[in-house]
Amino acid sequence: MPTAREVRAGILLYLFLTLLFSSVFYYLIISAGSLSAGHGLYVLGLMWSPGAAALATRLIRQRNLRGQGWGWGGSRYQLLAYGVPLAYAAAVYVPVWLLGGGEFNRVYLDRLALQIGTPASSPVLTFAAFFLWQATVGVFFSCLSALGEEIGWRGYLVPELARVTTFTRTSLLSSTIWAVWHYPVILFADYRSSTPVWYSLGCFTLMVFGISFLFSWLRLRSGGLWTVMFLNATHNLFIQGVFDPLTVDTGRTAYLIGEFGIGLVITGGLVGFLCWRKRNELPDVSVREPAAC
Repeated sequence: MPTAREVRAGILLYLFLTLLFSSVFYYLIISAGSLSAGHGLYVLGLMWSPGAAALATRLIRQRNLRGQGWGWGGSRYQLLAYGVPLAYAAAVYVPVWLLGGGEFNRVYLDRLALQIGTPASSPVLTFAAFFLWQATVGVFFSCLSALGEEIGWRGYLVPELARVTTFTRTSLLSSTIWAVWHYPVILFADYRSSTPVWYSLGCFTLMVFGISFLFSWLRLRSGGLWTVMFLNATHNLFIQGVFDPLTVDTGRTAYLIGEFGIGLVITGGLVGFLCWRKRNELPDVSVREPAAC
């Protein structure tokens, strides 16, 4: 059993390797000025950098890959991870559509009807087909990139932090690192909305702080990283792949929706608060230091 000092040393090594691996892809993305550069492979490489760093850290310090949470973690937690992002995203976008903060994108739906062959006169059928495709095939492809992040952030970082500090501090520390890791592509590339940079950065950071309590809780409660892989994948997929393209910006919409709007700060924060309230349900994985002689 490693000591708290050894755990902290492993965390520092992990963070160094994450920065080292990520820097390659920061450079490529920022030089091009766009996340779409390299046909998306630069972003994929960036998302796998935390995972590669975690695996390298395990091998360097343990000579094995145990402790990542390779077990399934329980189907009820997988279902929860799949459904919660859909719920907290829908709680933002549906009111925006209904109350005029943005408009439902019928033009996009009409284009989809032509692509998938559904009747233009049946928008409900088109939406159902589109949603079903994204919720199955789309989620699968989203998992391929999300897995890289989660092998790192929740496969390694969160469990190791939980060994040396409280759940609250674990969530706050991991969310700070997770948010700051995104800053280079927010500040120097095009990973942000049309709002001022300070607003995009602020809302993104607060959203990450909120949902990190959910990510940390599910990882520690289920014991498996596959749970948070689904959580990451469905968060990205439902927001970026479903709700965002189905929403027309009417002038103030960007301030309300997406990962850079105030809506997900509120709903993500609420979900995070509920998880924080349930922190006593988590197993105790803290390191027990030997008593001094």
